[in-house]
Amino acid sequence: MFRKLSFTVLLTLFAAFGAFAQAASSASGPAAAATTEKPTKPAAFRATKDQIKQGQQILKDQKLWSGEATGVYGESRDAIKAYQKANGLEINGKFDKATLEKMNIALTDKQKGISTASTSSSSSKSSASSTGDGPKRPAPFRASADQIKAAQKALRDGKMLTGGEEGKLDDATRDSLGKYQEGNGLKVTKTLNAATLEKMGIALTEKQKEQVAAQAAYDAAKKN
Repeated sequence: MFRKLSFTVLLTLFAAFGAFAQAASSASGPAAAATTEKPTKPAAFRATKDQIKQGQQILKDQKLWSGEATGVYGESRDAIKAYQKANGLEINGKFDKATLEKMNIALTDKQKGISTASTSSSSSKSSASSTGDGPKRPAPFRASADQIKAAQKALRDGKMLTGGEEGKLDDATRDSLGKYQEGNGLKVTKTLNAATLEKMGIALTEKQKEQVAAQAAYDAAKKN
């Protein structure tokens, strides 16, 4: 009888231990899975070879760099930093999203959806500026496709452009814009900015007029 009693006690203990282990496993399973799950890393912003080439050409036009526009960073990073410093951008020596936008270099659809450290930093700075640390930097000026087409027609009429892809600021159009700006006493940027559009008699949109006014106010505040 003693053996039978002992066997019953052992059987009860084993059953209790099994139930406890199963409960512990169930409780710790989801928690363990939750702690090991890693957050998705956001995609890194990278300029294309053509964008780097366009940016290097702009640096050359602005006398910030004397190298060749090869589409490879090489030794152009110091020139990029100089451009970023002069334009109130984050100084990182890369053609990041904010720098390409400032240069009016078109982004790919994929790049438009990427938020970079640069843009986050710029947003933080802008937010801080709006709360009293300084004026908020306005968005970069951008010409529309119709304005680019109108400018290309004006350049062709003036015998300054023979090619050029309709509605896009390609290399041929940028070179012609540089010649037009130089011949009309404008700052040579090889971009279709507000001053160049106005000189060509091409009307600005209301939004663009607001951007021009905001930029003027920002520049004036920075001087004070």
